[in-house]
Amino acid sequence: MTLRVVQWGTGNVGFHSLRHLIRHPDFELVGVHAHSPDKVGKDAARLCGIADDTGVLATNDVDALLALKPDAVVYTVKGETRPQEVIPELERILSAGINVASTSMIHLVYPPFAAERMRDPLAKACEKGRSTLYVSGMDPGFSGDVLPLAALQLADQIDEVRVQELCDYSTYEDPEFTGVSFGFGRDADYTPPLAMPGVLRMGWGGMVQMMADRLGIELDEIRESFERHYTDDGFDTPMMRVPAGSCSAVRFQLEGMAHGRAVVVTEHVNRLADGEAAHWPAPPVGRSGVHRCIVTGNPTVQLECYVTGEDGDHNTGGVQATALRVINALPVLCAHAPGLLSTLDLPYTPSTNVVTN
Repeated sequence: MTLRVVQWGTGNVGFHSLRHLIRHPDFELVGVHAHSPDKVGKDAARLCGIADDTGVLATNDVDALLALKPDAVVYTVKGETRPQEVIPELERILSAGINVASTSMIHLVYPPFAAERMRDPLAKACEKGRSTLYVSGMDPGFSGDVLPLAALQLADQIDEVRVQELCDYSTYEDPEFTGVSFGFGRDADYTPPLAMPGVLRMGWGGMVQMMADRLGIELDEIRESFERHYTDDGFDTPMMRVPAGSCSAVRFQLEGMAHGRAVVVTEHVNRLADGEAAHWPAPPVGRSGVHRCIVTGNPTVQLECYVTGEDGDHNTGGVQATALRVINALPVLCAHAPGLLSTLDLPYTPSTNVVTN
């Protein structure tokens, strides 16, 4: 059955989401929501670099998009910094009986962990509209649930479950959000949003709590840590100029503590150049990025995931994977009972789009 889908958002993730929805034989793109006036009225193909027009024009008319009564919305708006706008918009979509697969509002990757002020209005909207909401991506998302769940199927005794993202971000051209949030290119006087107490917990804590709940352990606390490395020499990257003495790499961790030790850990090391902060964990030689899960115990199990985009870049691959994590879940979401869902509620959701020519 072909699902009728509206793409909501045309930024970094939305660009790639549109490309996949247009090309996929199991989805019919019926609408596009664009915030920018420069994009309104343009064919969906023009917004994502596809040559042949689709006949679907971008609009900012919410009522018109809801009137289309699509099976689902793929929601890729950057919402973490403006929940006061995004939560009501999601409520409106869900209340209209439309399922939502979202890469936005990563606080809801594991709904039981999310703040009630975000979770409860959306849960009520799902109940009213008999709809579903699923939030995921690559990280947070796949790296912190599917990878460890796969690794744990080969494990017995478990000392620690550690999820790592070790990536060179230099080709990720998002200085306004990622650059600012991580503090790249800034000196030590600048406090990045991710370094503020509680922010990491809101973003990645759900992954830690989800895995702890699946393991059946009660966490005593989730500890946060955030470190920065400052470059000796200035250099240029596709993301930004990195002046001498400014931040060129960050490392952060969330540690789910139980039994007097860290049992579930998520760790990021993100650089803007190879060799920066060489004393921190790095991807394997010859790789610019890896998502890794290590289950330390008896036996110890290590899984590594590499993604490469259609342009050959690992960051493009990461953005494509972020979109596809929720796109591939659409058939399951549309058939699921109403409510806020996490990966623990879903079966495997593989792509079935096999190339035939």
